Amino acid sequence: MSPQKISVPREAAGERLDKFLSAHVPGLSLERARALIEKGHVLIRGKKCQVTRKLWGGEEIELSRPPPRPPTRASMSRSAEGPTLPVLHDDASLVIVNKPTGLVVEPAGGSVPSVVELLAARLPPFDVEGLAQPGVVHRLDRETSGCLVLARTDEAVAALDRAFQEKRVDKRYWAIVLGETPERDRLEAPYGRDPKNPRLFTTKVRSARRAALSYEVRERLKGATLVEVKLETGRTHQIRVQMAEAGYPVLADSLYGTEETRAHPAAKEIGRHALHAVRLSLPSPATSGVVGVEAPLPEDFQRALAMLRG
Repeated sequence: MSPQKISVPREAAGERLDKFLSAHVPGLSLERARALIEKGHVLIRGKKCQVTRKLWGGEEIELSRPPPRPPTRASMSRSAEGPTLPVLHDDASLVIVNKPTGLVVEPAGGSVPSVVELLAARLPPFDVEGLAQPGVVHRLDRETSGCLVLARTDEAVAALDRAFQEKRVDKRYWAIVLGETPERDRLEAPYGRDPKNPRLFTTKVRSARRAALSYEVRERLKGATLVEVKLETGRTHQIRVQMAEAGYPVLADSLYGTEETRAHPAAKEIGRHALHAVRLSLPSPATSGVVGVEAPLPEDFQRALAMLRG
């Protein structure tokens, strides 16, 4: 790849080189900018620079990026034996997969590979923060299945982060919850870690962070309801927490459910919390168009539905 040329405007006089680059090159973090400068990949007038160099305005910066470093041998070994990861969409900027239950998104050092490790080994190329692996822009819990998007480049990470912040991403989940919910509702509350158990989250705290979602009924079931949830914010465990604290815990939820949600016969059919990211719509940085995908319901989710239909 030929060096990227960046013109420094006159009004940038006095700025530090590393901070200027991280602010003006999409997807380039401050840490990554400093690493590229220190390794001689940033030139001004053909000469290497110091991280702390002050710009005078009007000069031209040449930025080159070395080939990304490959994943570790251990990651490649795990990925070769990992589960199938169905691809719902793939372009030059992003990949959307249908994540199976039981997989974590990012490497955790266990025997089962993560989504990041699987994609790095099976669907290159990726170049994020100098590594040949995808960039994570949102997450799904280990037990949650469905639509998950990952970025191919630093620029795509930045563009997708903006899309999430500007609420141009539409995420829909299907959840089986116990009880008979209203036909539709919107839930909004403070959100934070539970002071009694920092592994858990709750809306029953004072917090500047907010959590909001809306839902509507898709099907009335025997003692339960299938709802479609639209997330307005993306907090950890958010759907499970807000539905449980509204009185409608997610079936088989081991953290936020009741004894009934864990002991219910349908809970044994699904074997994990009944939450599936069914649809995802977002702008693709590669095409400037909107990408929309849908992830079919997995077999365990369908078995639980069949039992609850009687």
